[in-house]
Formats: sequence, structure tokens, C-alpha cells
Amino acid sequence: MSDAHNALIVEFYRAFERLDAEAMSACYTDDVLFSDPAFGDLRGRDAGDMWRMLTTRAKDFSLTFDQVRSDDTTGSAHWVATYLFSQTGNTVVNDIQARFVFRDGKICEHHDHFDLWRWSRQALGAKGLLLGWTPLVRNAVRAQALKGLKAFQAGR
Repeated sequence: MSDAHNALIVEFYRAFERLDAEAMSACYTDDVLFSDPAFGDLRGRDAGDMWRMLTTRAKDFSLTFDQVRSDDTTGSAHWVATYLFSQTGNTVVNDIQARFVFRDGKICEHHDHFDLWRWSRQALGAKGLLLGWTPLVRNAVRAQALKGLKAFQAGR
């Protein structure tokens, strides 16, 4: 089964390289749980909509991935996304470690881990450098990300 799960992870990231959120979402179960430091926990359609929003808004985007591994129930990958952060125009190089859980040939859990302080220093500049490690900025980043997702969903 690990070959099939490795292929699923590769399919997910190849779709991401093409900014194809529909193909990415098709790799997920309907009740998927996604989590990362920026959005927190997203379930089901919200996870797919997050990818739809991010791929639609992507500017100067590139992605690399490697270290794809899996077994019968879990998997992992390393990926790096480079893009222009739209709110500031700053270039971000986000280095991410992903963990997956599989069910019925699809991803039912996807957890991305990255250094939010490193991300905020790149995305927000001096404000991120000085305050990015604080709960205040972490909470503000999450609130802004979720607000953007809700606005995207309302506009669909």
C-alpha cells in the first residue's frame, strides 16, 4: 500500500505545482482534517477551499517537494513553496514538513508544520521580525487567514 500512498502524495504535490486545487482536493476524503500554523484546523470543504483560494491568488509561485514516504496508514513529505505575499509584496520561501494519514486510498489528515516566526519575518518584514514569535502576531495571522478564507468562500 505504501506505493499507492507515495503516488497519492506525489499526485497531490504535482497538482499543487500546476496550481490545480481541484486535483489537490480530489486527493482528500470528504471529511479531511487539515492543519497548519497559519490556518489552524480546517475540516472537509474548508480545506479544499483554502487550496482553491491560495492557488487562485498565487503570484510568482514555485514549489519543490521531496522525501516522500509512506506506509499502510501514514505518510510524510518535505516541500518548499516560494511566492509573493500579496499583502506586502514580499517574497516568501516557506519550508514545510507534511504528515499524512490515509483512509480508503485518500488523505484523511494533512498536517503541515513550519516555523511561523520565520514565515512572518519574510511575509511581514520588520513587524514579523520583531513580533512574529508572539502569540499576538500568531493569532493575528490566523485571524487574517481565516477571514480571507471566509471572504473567498462568500464570493464563490
